[in-house]
Amino acid sequence: MIRLRVRLVQGLALLSTGALSGAFGYGAANLVPTFNAVPLDMRLSFHAQLMQMNGITMQGAMGVSTLSALVLAAMTRGASRRLAAGAGLLSLASFLITRLGNVPINGRIKQWAATSAPADHAGILARWEAFNYARTGAAFMAFALLILLSLRGVDAGRSTGDRRP
Repeated sequence: MIRLRVRLVQGLALLSTGALSGAFGYGAANLVPTFNAVPLDMRLSFHAQLMQMNGITMQGAMGVSTLSALVLAAMTRGASRRLAAGAGLLSLASFLITRLGNVPINGRIKQWAATSAPADHAGILARWEAFNYARTGAAFMAFALLILLSLRGVDAGRSTGDRRP
């Protein structure tokens, strides 16, 4: 029974972290270059609207990814615990980078879309992109750790009632 619970939590961690890294990866590979290829007013309008739509879904994915990986760490032992904990901390890092780096800049972009961008907008947008690549890297590393854990097998913790060797 313990093994089934561990596998279910592992599956949730893999699914949510894979979705998170996929969404961030798509943004880094496709949206950012598109942002840079269109006129500034178009980028600002699209960026502001996209961030409004992404707010709940991306934060939800980061939350589920972080919590499921940390729960998996609590349910396992040995190398599995370390891999799952690492994945949970990397997912948490993607959340913190987003909340402390990208979100404040998103607020500024929303204001610029309604008015106009300041003279130093290029530097600020470059910082947003750097934060975006950092959170994408953290999400991909979290996913890679969970894949590694899955490939090597899980060291499930044992309850006091589980006397199997």
